[in-house]
Amino acid sequence: MQPKIKDSLQDIWMAESRHSAYKAYDLFVKNYKVKYPKAVDCLVKDKEEMLGFYDYPAEHWMHIRTSNPIESTFATVRLRTHKVKSCGSRKTTLMMVFKLAQSAEKKWYRLRGFKLLADVISGIKFKDGERITQDQTEHHDQLIHQI
Repeated sequence: MQPKIKDSLQDIWMAESRHSAYKAYDLFVKNYKVKYPKAVDCLVKDKEEMLGFYDYPAEHWMHIRTSNPIESTFATVRLRTHKVKSCGSRKTTLMMVFKLAQSAEKKWYRLRGFKLLADVISGIKFKDGERITQDQTEHHDQLIHQI
């Protein structure tokens, strides 16, 4: 059963648009509500947050959909602190973590679509990964309020 559920969940968060994601979401709820009510209730409760990445540039979706950047960031620190066991004082631990993170950042990749971060920060609206115009923004806001 697990591979079927996994595929159904991937159909939701890998959909090309919010509309397609909602269709896959509704199908998932319909198919699994009876067998797995707690899991489905959790998805129902967090529906908007789970699909919120559709309001950002499509180039950012890969980074939003995964926790890997966070895991990668702290892998080096976790490995070193585990080996050392006792890092001494709080101050020496913070200095070690800072230096390890500084060393690790040399291997990090730049975010896809990093030039679009300024647009996101300035409040420019996106729908299904595409920038929308002022007229589309008003229509988009109306649709969001209806949902």
